[in-house]
Amino acid sequence: MAKVFIYPVNSLILADLVERFGHKPLAVMNQVREKVTNISLDSPPVNITPEDPKVGLRYAAVEVPPGVRGRMALIGPLIEDAEAAIIVSDPPTDFGCVGCNRSNELMKYLVRSKDIPILELRYPETEESAQEFVYKIAAFLDALSGEVEK
Repeated sequence: MAKVFIYPVNSLILADLVERFGHKPLAVMNQVREKVTNISLDSPPVNITPEDPKVGLRYAAVEVPPGVRGRMALIGPLIEDAEAAIIVSDPPTDFGCVGCNRSNELMKYLVRSKDIPILELRYPETEESAQEFVYKIAAFLDALSGEVEK
């Protein structure tokens, strides 16, 4: 079972596909769940722990907008844990959207700079391309299963 970073990081469709093929999706939903169920936060999800800004600074400088650092405090550790990645370009907002292009570009840069298998796809626009989209993801995840077993 490989840990697969998905982009967009909150895509339920990608997370479900990765999980169905026996891998662990690294998605922001799991990170947020940990934050809002953590007893160290008084009124989740508004509050943060004193460690969160420090984590964000590992990925983005202090001059970067705080929203980018906040997002990277959640997403950066996922990228570090990734053993593979699926990146979907030009997705519509309802497929999964972080809402900040600077965060998006930084995430993709960090993923691409790792030495891991990466599948990059364009969001499908037709039913035919959607079938090909799922087929390519399935083939990529099956190949990962073979690599993990070795």
